[in-house]
Amino acid sequence: MNSAPMNDRSVRACFSADYAEARAKFIAAAQLAGASLEHHVLYDRLGAQGETLATDVALFAAAGDASLLVLSSGVHGVEGFCGSGCQLALLQDTQLLQKARERGVAVLLIHAINPYGFSHLRRTNEHNIDLNRNFIDFAQPRRNPAYAEVQALMLPAEWPPTTANAQAMKDYVAVHGENAFREALVMGQSEFADGLFYAGTAPSWSNRTLRAILRRHGEGQRRIAWIDVHTGLGPCGHGEKIHNGLPGMTDNLRQARAVWGADVVAAWEGDSASPQVVGHAATAVVAECPQAESLGITLEYGTHETPALEALRAEQWLYRHPHAASDAQRAEIKQQLRDAFYVDHDEWRGMVAGQCRVALLQACLALGR
Repeated sequence: MNSAPMNDRSVRACFSADYAEARAKFIAAAQLAGASLEHHVLYDRLGAQGETLATDVALFAAAGDASLLVLSSGVHGVEGFCGSGCQLALLQDTQLLQKARERGVAVLLIHAINPYGFSHLRRTNEHNIDLNRNFIDFAQPRRNPAYAEVQALMLPAEWPPTTANAQAMKDYVAVHGENAFREALVMGQSEFADGLFYAGTAPSWSNRTLRAILRRHGEGQRRIAWIDVHTGLGPCGHGEKIHNGLPGMTDNLRQARAVWGADVVAAWEGDSASPQVVGHAATAVVAECPQAESLGITLEYGTHETPALEALRAEQWLYRHPHAASDAQRAEIKQQLRDAFYVDHDEWRGMVAGQCRVALLQACLALGR
């Protein structure tokens, strides 16, 4: 397999037009690279084209590997276009895979943690659950009374919103402040199943599947580094490195900065483009692999200057009113959501793949014996 630096054409070929294409490319590339493959099928749903939906896993490992490097995609379905492309680039990167082998680092790629959202162009899963709010203790449901005040504002009965709706939102922010509005909206809630940032009331299929994957492949590992790819926040093409540890884990944050650089930020310190949320998927490694020293970052790639929130509002309106939209409006809303989380341009693809390769190499060098 060619290990020469990737050009625009080869980088472009790593990215896909839809989930079905991304899955087929991932499986083919993993087989060609000699990875062990697993397929975790979501049996009760089909994709947008009638295709099988699955979280696919590729593993490169040898006896004696004491460390595990994880690269995951598609926690927020539609954001999977970017993460899948980064995973395809790694599968074709013989130099980096060889470096991992030489240093005793197993490599685990988890493709499309939320396959339903990836295929159907939704950020949420088949039950409208935001997976980065779903990894919580459900003995203590996620209550967010402030969300009830903004639900009707964010999700009006008609789309596009009326001028009265826009003014009501401005009035709310003027009274409560931008920070309070943002916190009410994005911190997660378990009371409005058709609302935004819904945490669910029980572990989702993706939650259970991801935990099982981590238990199987993380068992016995002394060190685990996890890079989870997301999009939609920050300057276009810039990958912000966000600490995936729990709030207050200052030693873990220091260690993450030793691996990935001083520009690793912590949402819980208020330094990130992303707010601190409770229940994000990457925290599962702490519970499922307690024997391991674990470090992780989210690579959050910026897309467009236009806030992704408006695209999310429109798509959520479509979810709530599936028969109210014309075919043209439906297609437009879905395309807007796709565009909000993926930039269909070679320069952007090259930027995200290149930054991901650097982060993978840094982790490989830090984990290696």
